[in-house]
Amino acid sequence: MNMNFSFCSTSSEVSYPSENVMRFSVANRLFSPESVRIDEKWKKKYIHLPCRGTRKVIASSRFVAEQLEDSSIVKKSLLRREPVEKLGIVRTLLIDNYDSYTYNIYQALTTINGVPPVVIRNDEWTWEEAYHYLYEDVAFDNIVISPGPGSPMCPADIGICLRLLRECRDIPILGVCLGHQALGYVHGAHVVHAPEPVHGRLSGIEHDGNILFSDIPSGRNSDFKVVRYHSLIIDEESLPKELVPIAWTIYNDTGSYSEKKFSVPVNNNGSSLGNGSVTSVSENLENGSHWPSSHVDGKQNRHILMGIMHSSFPHYGLQFHPESIATTYGSQLFKNFKDITVDYWSRCKSPSLRRRNINDTANTQVPGATQLLKNLSRTRSTGNGSTYYGSPKKSLFTAKTNGADVFNLVDLSYPKPHAKLLRLKWKKLDGLAHKVGGSRNIFLELFGKSRENDTFWLDTSSSDKARGRFSFMGGKGGSLWKQLTFSLSDQSEITSKHAGHILIEDAQGFTEKRFLEEGFLDFLRKELSSITYDEKDFAGLPFEFCGGYVGCIGYDIKVECGMPINRHKSKAPDACFFFTDNVVAIDHQLDDVYILSLHEEGTTETSFLNDTEKKLITSRDSSARKWKDQTLPAIDSSQRKASFVPDKSREQYINDVESCMKYIKDGESYELCLTTQNRLRIGNTNPLGLYLHLREKNPAPYAAFLNFSHANLSICCSSPERFLQLDRNGMLEAKPIKGTIARGSTPEEDELLKMQLKLSEKNQAENLMIVDLLRNDLGRVCEPGSVHVPNLMDVESYTTVHTMVSTIRGLKKTDISPMECVRAAFPGGSMTGAPKLRSVEILDSLENCSRDEATIGAGGAIVALSNPEDEFEEMILKTRAPANAVIEFCCDPRRQ
Repeated sequence: MNMNFSFCSTSSEVSYPSENVMRFSVANRLFSPESVRIDEKWKKKYIHLPCRGTRKVIASSRFVAEQLEDSSIVKKSLLRREPVEKLGIVRTLLIDNYDSYTYNIYQALTTINGVPPVVIRNDEWTWEEAYHYLYEDVAFDNIVISPGPGSPMCPADIGICLRLLRECRDIPILGVCLGHQALGYVHGAHVVHAPEPVHGRLSGIEHDGNILFSDIPSGRNSDFKVVRYHSLIIDEESLPKELVPIAWTIYNDTGSYSEKKFSVPVNNNGSSLGNGSVTSVSENLENGSHWPSSHVDGKQNRHILMGIMHSSFPHYGLQFHPESIATTYGSQLFKNFKDITVDYWSRCKSPSLRRRNINDTANTQVPGATQLLKNLSRTRSTGNGSTYYGSPKKSLFTAKTNGADVFNLVDLSYPKPHAKLLRLKWKKLDGLAHKVGGSRNIFLELFGKSRENDTFWLDTSSSDKARGRFSFMGGKGGSLWKQLTFSLSDQSEITSKHAGHILIEDAQGFTEKRFLEEGFLDFLRKELSSITYDEKDFAGLPFEFCGGYVGCIGYDIKVECGMPINRHKSKAPDACFFFTDNVVAIDHQLDDVYILSLHEEGTTETSFLNDTEKKLITSRDSSARKWKDQTLPAIDSSQRKASFVPDKSREQYINDVESCMKYIKDGESYELCLTTQNRLRIGNTNPLGLYLHLREKNPAPYAAFLNFSHANLSICCSSPERFLQLDRNGMLEAKPIKGTIARGSTPEEDELLKMQLKLSEKNQAENLMIVDLLRNDLGRVCEPGSVHVPNLMDVESYTTVHTMVSTIRGLKKTDISPMECVRAAFPGGSMTGAPKLRSVEILDSLENCSRDEATIGAGGAIVALSNPEDEFEEMILKTRAPANAVIEFCCDPRRQ
């Protein structure tokens, strides 16, 4: 992974736009069946009779909604509502069911509603608190219930959502996926296994013209294609009379993104029927454009329910995911729900349901997911390890922060007022890189003579300079240099799962040991916020990283990012970093070398710039000869006496894959990135020599060599994948890889394999799920409407494999620190699966050690379409290139 975050900071003040601040009067509200009178015109417009057939029950788990008849809440005071349309905005309470796509909904609603929704977890509020904000403070106009793992039958999975659906009969509610199933379940419908799990695949949708689908075409042959992530469905045969079906698909109408993307029908003039050309729904229905009758195994295809509504309450459910990047008309669906909300409140006859004038005196602030989110979402107590959020707050406006959590990422302490100013000096040596033998020879000349202790090399060893233009390297030497070594404490001995010990060594060799109660990421955030810079010092540099912290964080740091307590303890440190004040950068595209040095304002500059320039100029002729590649021919495989051994046998790994597929079938996850360790005992070896051999045999654009002497740890990295990148303009980028296939032995075979990967439905499903997950992660810290996907499912070729890569970008909010961006996205979705929290819990139960060991860790994404045998072979494929390089180097006596 490559996280070249600089030490640069932003303004010390956090401002909240005044247009996002709204005030609402506090009052009681009459809430009884008698007071909820719906205009007959609204009823005719919004309620349609079902027009589809029914289907057989696959499984049954019925919820008896005994309280529905007598659960009304009656209050004596009346509250008048100002019509919503006069305000121009709609305020949404978004219930997060511990999903990894909730913030995609958040981003969409922020843009459409005109104000950000307030996000709470499904176990964060008691019913009394929810009632207070919904009915006494009148803080929200509608509710959206997110997708999530599990089922509505499990109280731990669904939390407060069932109570909201039972009690809030007079508030518009939209349930997505799990929220849709909850709407059916709370009224007595059966939630059953689908004919097959469908995750990251697309289907066509037919609807009955309900207002929720206004301006959206209908039918299998229309361009209305939706992404599905579900293993459970509502059995249409079990629907009670009060629930009306409004949308369907057919169970075998699923396909890959590329399949559905290129199957869009065209008009007579050849143009596609996209957002600008919508086929009339009523026209489709009048022409009988229903699903064609087809047969599988002698039986007619069953229709699968994709949408429902309540016949009396303004409650709707969608089984598919309108927020997915690949769903067409997703924004239109959310816009339609906003219109439904506005229309509903304007048509309610009861004075008890009309909002009081916005300028009333007794006020409560709800500044659109700024102050509210800030007080709601930063701190939750740690439970038993299965979840990481505890008791909800008693007041929105008196909650205190304690700890760190990705859901409140407004960084009030960033930066600090007494920050130290660092100045940068640099030199550019035009066209020098190839004259001294390239980055390999430069590193060896400048840093290889110190036995590589306390050095780093962020290396682009790929020949494709478009994917990795710059390399950075450095070592111990400057006055600001220091080394950080952090290890999490034993979880059983502490109250905070974030806590651990850090060892700090400075440039003079002095060491200090501290206990970090709030963990490493919080420490690093404070370190970064204590530094300021002068932008003029960086003018003219073509890259972003100019010094600062360089290092690695282990997988177990996930406990600082909202993940559950680690089941396994790593033998290696959980984080190792250098603060580097002297850096050499190589521009592989223009062949230039840059020498950079940081010093604190008011202190003496070092001689690093001049000394390094002299070394490089002096060695221009001799260096190329001295460090000429002395690669030895590889020894024959029959002569090798050792090989990497997986922690788990083929049979055990396949059993784990099958366990993953069962979890997926039961709705516990959409995708699980199972990993196993492959080990080889190598004894004493030269880490740098091993890395040089690895970069030759398996070049990659995001390679790295890091040597931490205090930790007795060397990192030899050869990765094609970049986790996160943040540039000086605040653009945050992730490039996840999902989908891998070996290169062919001939150009023809290679092109065939590349096309096979590109069109693979399984690999596209894997990639799409992770793209939606990364959009969610970036959506937590980026400006609303800024998260986008410039490249979806591109195939990139490397020396040994083809990979499927997507690019997700978003503009970081100005009040978010770089470390909060890491916290929001770590661990990367391509390492975990989705939803991230539940997936990590499952993987921790299946994997038998920490992922931080000094081994080769490999695996693959398990989805509903997975074949266990193929998954084992993919895991072996991913280890082949690095494993062969290690074996060649470490088992060859000529290199010792």
